[in-house]
Amino acid sequence: MSLPMPPTPGISGLDHAVIAVRDLAVARDTYARMGFKLAPRGEHSTGSANHNILFENDYVELLTVPNSNPMQAYFHEFLQQAEGMAGLAITGTDLNAAYKALHSKGFDPTRPLDLTRQVTQGSRTGTAKFALTNISKHTTPGAQIFICQHFTRELVWLPELQKHPNTATGIAAVAFVADNVAYVAGVYAKLFGKWPDRIDEGLKIATGGAPIAVCTRASLQDRLRGVELPQRLTGPRAAALFIRVRDRQVAFKTLREAGFSPKRLPDGSCAVDAAAAHGVTLVFG
Repeated sequence: MSLPMPPTPGISGLDHAVIAVRDLAVARDTYARMGFKLAPRGEHSTGSANHNILFENDYVELLTVPNSNPMQAYFHEFLQQAEGMAGLAITGTDLNAAYKALHSKGFDPTRPLDLTRQVTQGSRTGTAKFALTNISKHTTPGAQIFICQHFTRELVWLPELQKHPNTATGIAAVAFVADNVAYVAGVYAKLFGKWPDRIDEGLKIATGGAPIAVCTRASLQDRLRGVELPQRLTGPRAAALFIRVRDRQVAFKTLREAGFSPKRLPDGSCAVDAAAAHGVTLVFG
């Protein structure tokens, strides 16, 4: 029996998934047609912009990075090849503790950086305050990983933005594809301080929030039979985003009536091809 692995201090679960897109307005319309309610466009001092899709405890960020900058170089480079799920943000509870722990584990994190943005629309307005710590892209295969600690969650998780026509309530899981499943799963197990568990498709790492699954492309394709995965790129990549919904039939009907071609899966969930969702396979279940 394996000895327990001590959890990494200062982090707790998945904060949000980042879908990098080339045309933010087009992506906004795509996800709105899928039945998501999107937060107003956010403009960043770095030149990037986003729309967030908020759930109770986590969210999905549609992000465009038209110009390279040190904070977001990974996303800019990613978009030169493709759109898709390019990053994952981990919820930070103590960035200083997380920085020390991750540095000792060899992840080469950046020093925590305090940031703010003005919230001028919605039921609550004010200055949203948060801090970020990027982890070196060379140490986390398949995605840019960063820690995000929110100090004013009430200005981000506005209640009116959490009600989605497709009945989505949160991120259920994230799936990576990789040739060397054991190696990639081992990296994320070390990151979170959790031994991976075996699943039919490969290995799964508990995060304290939505889990991360690492699969071969063939095993994930077998699980999502008939559904298009993202195009092949060199090396591992985050390929599928599983969205939890209250009503699968409503989600399916919303997608179909909006002109998508959702695929029914044997477990009762449904999925949208990666090409129709800006480079990430979406599973609603």
